[in-house]
Amino acid sequence: MYRDRVLLDDDLLAEMVLWRVPTPVRGSTHRFKYRLVLIDKDECVLRYVNEAGKGDHRHIGSDEVGYSFSTIQALRADFLMDAAEYQRRR
Repeated sequence: MYRDRVLLDDDLLAEMVLWRVPTPVRGSTHRFKYRLVLIDKDECVLRYVNEAGKGDHRHIGSDEVGYSFSTIQALRADFLMDAAEYQRRR
């Protein structure tokens, strides 16, 4: 449904992939499957995903925390906000 890759800096890449699925991924209540990642020098430093059984969540470094999915637009905005915060602290 949607795929975008954006080079934010020399070694900083954001990739956003979203699929529409026929039934919700186990653990989620919506009909989207997604993976939004921020890669810094070949290391994943931020990831928003909904995995079967885990549902909607995000990885910030080595921490895993729940994520409350509301809309695709909010998902993208939240990810980009976290990515910008990471880029500022870098």
